[in-house]
Amino acid sequence: MDGGNPDRIKSATPFLNGGLRNNVHISYENRNDGLIPQLFTSVPTLNEAASYLAETTSYFSRCFTDYSVEPDYSVVSEQELTTFPSEQTREYLDTCSSSGRYPTFSESSDTETATSVPDGISRSPGDSSQNSGAIVVADHSHQIGISLFQGLIDRARRTVRGSADDIGWIERAPGMPPVEDGTDRFMEIIDEIRHGVHRLPNSMIYLLVPGMAGLFSNHGPLYFVNTKISLSKMGLACHIAKIHSEASVEKNAREIKEYIEEIYWGSQKRVLLLGHSKGGVDAAAALSMYWSDLKDKVAGLVLAQSPYGGSPIASDILREGQLGDYVNLRKLMEILICKVIKGDMQALEDLTYERRKEFLRKHQLPPELPVVSFITEAGISPAVLATLSRVAHAEVPIVGPLTAGQRAKVPVVIPLGAAMAACAQLLQIRYGEKSDGLVTCRDAQIPGSIVVRPKRKLDHAWMVYSALDDDPTEANASQVCEALLFLLVEAGLRKRHELAMKDE
Repeated sequence: MDGGNPDRIKSATPFLNGGLRNNVHISYENRNDGLIPQLFTSVPTLNEAASYLAETTSYFSRCFTDYSVEPDYSVVSEQELTTFPSEQTREYLDTCSSSGRYPTFSESSDTETATSVPDGISRSPGDSSQNSGAIVVADHSHQIGISLFQGLIDRARRTVRGSADDIGWIERAPGMPPVEDGTDRFMEIIDEIRHGVHRLPNSMIYLLVPGMAGLFSNHGPLYFVNTKISLSKMGLACHIAKIHSEASVEKNAREIKEYIEEIYWGSQKRVLLLGHSKGGVDAAAALSMYWSDLKDKVAGLVLAQSPYGGSPIASDILREGQLGDYVNLRKLMEILICKVIKGDMQALEDLTYERRKEFLRKHQLPPELPVVSFITEAGISPAVLATLSRVAHAEVPIVGPLTAGQRAKVPVVIPLGAAMAACAQLLQIRYGEKSDGLVTCRDAQIPGSIVVRPKRKLDHAWMVYSALDDDPTEANASQVCEALLFLLVEAGLRKRHELAMKDE
């Protein structure tokens, strides 16, 4: 074992921190900058990856420190190696390295080499070809070792940085229009609604677009149902887009376009869209890709907790060199999306920063379209871990003296609040970013939109799955959606007035 061999321990240490190899001093201070000892100190969740990296680096260090010549050649000790004048040695080895060609030596120690070497190089009697071959091959192996070590360092940097350079990229992109804060007006509308004042016009059709929302969008019967019922009771026409939100963005964009056209042709009323999570991304894609066909049929768009700029969760799972490489998250997500819920893996890929940047370079929302962004932050207090969300209901037979055939409805609950809090805590620790558990606040902000940032702590799943212990003194999800839609109506009226003033 290595622990019992002090020479081997010494040979590994100089490889990492600089030392002697074949009597040549090598320094790696500029290559690692002390990275290995301090690499993961700020990320406790990656300690296992750090240990793996250190062990791998130590292994390669020992391999390339001991390896000096291929098996076909006789290995000679350092004392028996020939001495090269320093300047000629560097020129000779640099020439071999840049050309990728190394001299060929005969197997016999008594035969002269077929490739000439610079003058001034002295050879040991009878062993010149083996000695030269040992030096050149050792140098080549040493370069391979450096390359592999640098690759480990680069991989470690990518793992540690993760999505840190991508979060909020859309705010820093040049040419993006500024946002307007609409939080105060939103709270005023909420207060009016809670006092029974409902002012949404019936001259429009309201289309709700579901998202992935914890991967239950098409598997939770209560998703957006309460909101639709609430609006319908006010005499408003409301629809839920029956799309498979786990499909790709472009596929859903096409289906939403067809939904809008069908609604408009049947009612001759313009459509207001409210998309949650990936549903907001899908709806925005439909309007940006097919605006020439939809501009007379759409009145505005609300994006609620939508990863418009991308999601660090999706990127960290799918991007090479991230957490998915260490704990097989990528494979688990592929099984969950493709096998369990019969979705498309591209749905998650479309939410990575790389894909969102590529898409938004080609398709941007039209500047004349009124847009509202709803951005929330999840609570991460210990009490949140006990939060249960109602995602469906089940009917069970009643045993007792009740009406024959009567069934009781029992809510189906899961700890979505706890899961969202855990994800929000992870993003806070790793990146220092506030989020709703899946989407950071900066990535949910659409350029040129009216931004609503309530002080109330709301996780990513709250919008569509009410908690069992919801505070009755606070607005519920249906009231929040109503307020967002009315804020959008006001923004549309104001924008049309501004455009009319410009035309005059």
